[in-house]
Amino acid sequence: MNIFDRKINFDALFKFSHITPSTQQHLKKVYASFALCMFVAAAGAYVHVVTHFIQAGLLSALGSLGLMIWLMATPHSHETEQKRLGLLAGFAFLTGVGLGPALDLCIAINPSILPTAFMGTAMIFTCFTLSALYARRRSYLFLGGILMSAMSLMLLSSLGNLFFGSVWLFQANLYMGLVVMCGFVLFDTQLIIEKAENGDKDYIWHCVDLFLDFVTLFRKLMMILAMNEKDKKKKK
Repeated sequence: MNIFDRKINFDALFKFSHITPSTQQHLKKVYASFALCMFVAAAGAYVHVVTHFIQAGLLSALGSLGLMIWLMATPHSHETEQKRLGLLAGFAFLTGVGLGPALDLCIAINPSILPTAFMGTAMIFTCFTLSALYARRRSYLFLGGILMSAMSLMLLSSLGNLFFGSVWLFQANLYMGLVVMCGFVLFDTQLIIEKAENGDKDYIWHCVDLFLDFVTLFRKLMMILAMNEKDKKKKK
């Protein structure tokens, strides 16, 4: 028997029999909106890097928070769809601008950090998304409590570190945060599927969850790479 004669059915790779057709259509809308967010956020980050607006970090954070609250308060319907997509685009743009100070720092240390961090984040996000899509329904929903507990622990340690100023604790928070966000990609993806199966078709708000997961992953991976690069330069 020649093992090289076996044919691979690539169509089977894209079959999600445990997800209903209507939910699969919903997921297509979610990821199309996610792609839009990524493009607009990249434009926002580029604007900051070019203009070097010093107060952009604080102002964009307040602006993106305001738009997110506005988006949350606007009910999902066919009549409000265009308005909510505009709010989503504005939120993504200001989120990209808010990444500006961290991007400036990484560019000053080593510009190659940015493409490395982005590619790494894209690979991590894709792998964990596919794991959630191919896994049985609800199989990762148990992570919700664990992840929220970990987030609370990280918040407390970050607040405590304001007084201690421990570099080790700061680094531990970064690496732990990276692991926690990987878990959130699994959890949020399956939660979106479950909500859609139960009739919640608000693809715009579901997109926000995934977009925030990606941005947080990117920020943490970027800071880890920048920190390691800085340590290398010190040793030299």
